[in-house]
Amino acid sequence: MEAAIRTLDKLRSLEQLYRQGFRSEVIDRAIDKLLVAEIEQARAERRDLEARLSAYEEQYGMTSEEFYRRFRAGELGDGMDFIEWSVFYEMYQAILQRLEVLGAYM
Repeated sequence: MEAAIRTLDKLRSLEQLYRQGFRSEVIDRAIDKLLVAEIEQARAERRDLEARLSAYEEQYGMTSEEFYRRFRAGELGDGMDFIEWSVFYEMYQAILQRLEVLGAYM
């Protein structure tokens, strides 16, 4: 948590400098590389989760969206497969949001 706060402080400092007109090609390239790396990592995680979700969809004959709606409504019980499927689905949704924030539209 402490490291995350320090990172946010550093990012705010850079933002402030840039808002005041400061420019640096080195910082620009570094940020671009960091974003590309983060997008690639998120896309790899998305592919892994899509494969996991697909296996459940095939096994149970329904989409993950349908499953999740029914699971949250209490229609399917709480078997281990369903708990895992719901966690993978939530992780998948979080990855999609992360990619959207990063500007990496699927």
